[in-house]
Amino acid sequence: MSQVDAPILSVSELNHQARQLLERGFGDCWVEGELSGISRPASGHVYFTLKDARAQLRCALFRNRGRFVSAPLKDGDQVRLRGRVSIFEPRGDYQLIVEAVQAAGAGELLAAFERLKQQLGQEGVFANARPLPFPPRRLIVITSPSGAAIRDVLAVLTARWPLSQVEVMPVPVQGAEAAPAMIRALALLNRETRFDPDRDAVLITRGGGSLEDLWAFNDEHLARAIFHSRLSVIAAVGHETDSSLAEFAADARAPTPSAAAERLVPDQQELRARLTQLRSRLVRSQRGRLEGDTQRLDHLRMRLRHPGEELARQRRHLGQLESRLERAIQGRLALQRQRAAYARQHLLHFDPARQVAAARRQSSLLNQRLHAAWERRIQRERTRLGYLARALQAVSPLAVLGRGYAIIENRQGQVVKRARDTQPGETLRARLGEGRLLLEVKRRYRE
Repeated sequence: MSQVDAPILSVSELNHQARQLLERGFGDCWVEGELSGISRPASGHVYFTLKDARAQLRCALFRNRGRFVSAPLKDGDQVRLRGRVSIFEPRGDYQLIVEAVQAAGAGELLAAFERLKQQLGQEGVFANARPLPFPPRRLIVITSPSGAAIRDVLAVLTARWPLSQVEVMPVPVQGAEAAPAMIRALALLNRETRFDPDRDAVLITRGGGSLEDLWAFNDEHLARAIFHSRLSVIAAVGHETDSSLAEFAADARAPTPSAAAERLVPDQQELRARLTQLRSRLVRSQRGRLEGDTQRLDHLRMRLRHPGEELARQRRHLGQLESRLERAIQGRLALQRQRAAYARQHLLHFDPARQVAAARRQSSLLNQRLHAAWERRIQRERTRLGYLARALQAVSPLAVLGRGYAIIENRQGQVVKRARDTQPGETLRARLGEGRLLLEVKRRYRE
């Protein structure tokens, strides 16, 4: 192709094609290095440089991914970044779009996972152990409607137990909105259970992925929502080697979505085999019982006597019982006659009329004695009251006042005994034999 025929690209077109080539060629990758030149503009994004001893790389951590980074980024930190290589087209800058950040070594996400796991374990959030209904009347699956997990669950349920009633509550299972969406779904199910009691089990699940992809299932609020759920919850997140806080908080956990479905419902093939075995045992048991009953019937047939003989025997027995009954009735009548005669004599001896007359005489005598005692008691009390009245009159201060004496009190109600206890101009009260006086001190005298 000549230079005249070669396509002529603008700068923006060139940068756009270069970005597409880089993103398709590299995909996701991990890069380790040292942080430098961290910048945090008002947008909430974080821009920095990742460098090692011989090169450096511009990086951008956007706000929607930055919320999953628990520890703040600092210059000089040695970190491991997961992201995709791209170009910022307006400036033509080659950069790494960061999706996850781990501290070099054990990893920041793993450290955060262990901290949350220890905290929630101490709070008792992992203490759920309610038995799961088997099989559930109606299973609610909280997962992505387009993920591989729901396909695996439905395939296992259909193969093992076609009678399963399954309801899918679609939620995102990755990203910032995943945990809040699952929490809302659980809350809605627990509220609606009062009106739909057939719902009795919840499966929270998703397929495998990286630690960052599964991080929504390590949300502490989601773990608490699972712990407080009134419905039984089973969780199956990722592969067999993956673990999450949601699984620890659930009533049961399974290594994979398929294993969870297998745990929830019986296998129809096993049940068919079991039914076949039970049917064979039932047939053998019925055959053996029928043979035994046949033998007993033959034995009873041989022991069976003619009805006339049995009727004669019963007639003789009935005659014997009739004779015994007649003798017993005669003896009982004689005994009752003796008891009636004894009771008649006893009643005559204890005539109620005589007892009533004696009681009346005793009552009249006691009444007379009571009146006499009452009169004597009143007379004694009158005499004693007169004596006490005379004694009280003798010592009463009112009697002294009646002879011309007076009691002087100050304004506080205290009795004045000495002239020096008063002051000229002071107002006093005098209590006489009849009435009171209000006095004013003019002068004090000494005797």
